[in-house]
Amino acid sequence: MSIVPGSISAVAQREGASVAETFGNASTIILADTSGSMGARDSRDRQSRYDVLLQELAALQAKMSGKIAVLNFSSTARWSPGGQPEFLGGNTDLAGALRFGKIADTAGRRFIVISDGSPDDEQAALKIAATYQSKISTVYVGPENGYGSSGKGFLERLAAASGGQSATADRVMELAATVEALLLTGGDKQ
Repeated sequence: MSIVPGSISAVAQREGASVAETFGNASTIILADTSGSMGARDSRDRQSRYDVLLQELAALQAKMSGKIAVLNFSSTARWSPGGQPEFLGGNTDLAGALRFGKIADTAGRRFIVISDGSPDDEQAALKIAATYQSKISTVYVGPENGYGSSGKGFLERLAAASGGQSATADRVMELAATVEALLLTGGDKQ
């Protein structure tokens, strides 16, 4: 996979620092859903949600160089220091992703979950989210109506439970602008 300009890896290379040092300066952790449903080709120009996710994340990282760390998840979770999350397919183990990302839960850091569907275990995800000191905001990227509406409702509950905000970017379109709006408000409820 290529390295996205403005990603943690790109900034580390540019500054001659380690990825770990550069990661320490990231103020936002994005948990990006790369499960099977993100392969649906119902986004901008009939592209998959995943392909548009890559474009929108690249735009965000270019604009906020070194400030965004990406963790992608499906049945497993992994860091994407190059800024381009791998399409993993599979299920939506958000609880596992939150457990995996917990190590980065430090004061002043923001978390944003980007997903198009319901997690495998809603209660487990809510329980782990409750242990975070940081607020967790969410962006629902499924279709506005129809399939996935329970996923949207869950993401709203997750954000509310952790004191974050919830937003929608219909089928990933306008994701960068939606995430920027969450970041500008500090992820706090208004």
